[in-house]
Amino acid sequence: MAVRVSLLAAALLVAVSCFHATASDPSLLQDFCVVDKMSKGTLSLTDGYFAHKVRVNGFPCKDANDAMVEDFFFSGLHMAGNTTNKQGSAVTPVNVAQIAALNTMGISLARIDYAPFGQNPPHTHPRGDVFVFPQGLIHFQFNYGTKNAVALAALSSQNPGVITVANSVFGSKPSIPDDILAKAFQVDKMTVDRIQAQF
Repeated sequence: MAVRVSLLAAALLVAVSCFHATASDPSLLQDFCVVDKMSKGTLSLTDGYFAHKVRVNGFPCKDANDAMVEDFFFSGLHMAGNTTNKQGSAVTPVNVAQIAALNTMGISLARIDYAPFGQNPPHTHPRGDVFVFPQGLIHFQFNYGTKNAVALAALSSQNPGVITVANSVFGSKPSIPDDILAKAFQVDKMTVDRIQAQF
């Protein structure tokens, strides 16, 4: 009987440990991979060996010895964007295009300035989350206040992309036929034509 209890306890311990899981972000493959903006990523002969620039996330890496302070720094997030436009907002991106050392880091930032009653129109990020919105979810921000407002967004991609819904639907090239849009949005074609003329 004691042997059966011991075997049963051992079996339960093995079963429980098999279902135990931990989660964490994987470590980077290298400390940094500064984008080499001058490289085309072509093969070249170096010291008798063919070598090519390593591409991570589509961007070639500089040799680590060629990295400069400027590759790790962006100045401009403290400056307000120009909100004198139809939306009343301005986005200052801080991604791999502005900071070459963000390559492979999987993050980016954005500063969004809002005039009173300004908005960041409905949009989606095909390659990254924003705030607490799930990836790919259409979202927007609106300043209900009577004073200027600023938001800082942290995104889970070095280049999250942005697709503004209204521009994509009503300003696409080639354009989506107005009868399709009229049916999709349940409005008449004249309304669709008026909206498309804005884009």
